[in-house]
Amino acid sequence: MSDDQDGVSPQLAGAGPAMLRGDRAGLRLEWGDLSQRQRLGVCAGWAVAATLLLGGCPTHDPAAGQSAPADAPHSPPASRNGPKEVDSGSAAGSASAAFGERTEERDQMVLRTIQKRGVGDRRVLVAMRRVPRHRFVPKTVEPMAYEDHPLPIGEGQTISQPYIVAFMTEAAAPGPQDKCLEIGTGSGYQAAVLAELCKVTFSIEYLRDVAEYGERNLRRLGYGSDRVKLRVGDGYRGWPDVAPFQVILVTAAPEAVPTPLLAQLTVGGRLIIPVGPQHTGQDLERWTRLKPGNDRGCFRVERLMGVRFVPFLGTAGANK
Repeated sequence: MSDDQDGVSPQLAGAGPAMLRGDRAGLRLEWGDLSQRQRLGVCAGWAVAATLLLGGCPTHDPAAGQSAPADAPHSPPASRNGPKEVDSGSAAGSASAAFGERTEERDQMVLRTIQKRGVGDRRVLVAMRRVPRHRFVPKTVEPMAYEDHPLPIGEGQTISQPYIVAFMTEAAAPGPQDKCLEIGTGSGYQAAVLAELCKVTFSIEYLRDVAEYGERNLRRLGYGSDRVKLRVGDGYRGWPDVAPFQVILVTAAPEAVPTPLLAQLTVGGRLIIPVGPQHTGQDLERWTRLKPGNDRGCFRVERLMGVRFVPFLGTAGANK
């Protein structure tokens, strides 16, 4: 049995207590027999298994023709002490090194799980190859960063699977001069991808601990406030003082599209949002503004795919 980089086999990493006590091929495994490092790998496997039961992934894989599970997290943010200041020189060096890490894995991720499933926008593919996803997840799940499923980041939140990030970004079609709004900063990964594609990204996170975690990730990689502007607040209200936006991308699911977000969309602008109740899953929708006004006739509405995302927190989450 070959071990992975965490010192625990892929089979063992996905095992539960029953399997650990079972007899497989004559080898009886007990929890007490495992090293501390191996136990961490097993726990990470359990966290990912739980994550695959709630948001940020399609309910139907258009390439494989099979239902895909959703995600829900367990692992806490790296720290609860807020963003840490780092020396600008060492930060620049660390950021530069990070973009050179695990590049072959990112290339394979893009080829096998994104391009082959229909995402073809060249700029989006370049951004997905460039942004180091492993720098946006907790250490316990870092080895799984380039697998195509959501991962837990803490506080009941997740980082969406790479395919969904690429699909939503392509659907939003951010241009080099566009101003983008993201609702749900989370780990900061989607904001980083948008920052590679548009002029400036504004991102709002409802949960303060998660917002601090996302800010640390972004700033350590060199995404400064000139490229990604961050705020803790209620995403339902958007960011009216800097509106309108060419792109609004929402990474959590309300049961109905928040009216303030539609009002902050410029003519020709695109809103990408998962909509629907948690117990049935959601539809990923694209709302394109055709003309001024707030009537439904002012927008073209398209259903893109079935998905399952974590619930939208804030006003939209309360108004059910």
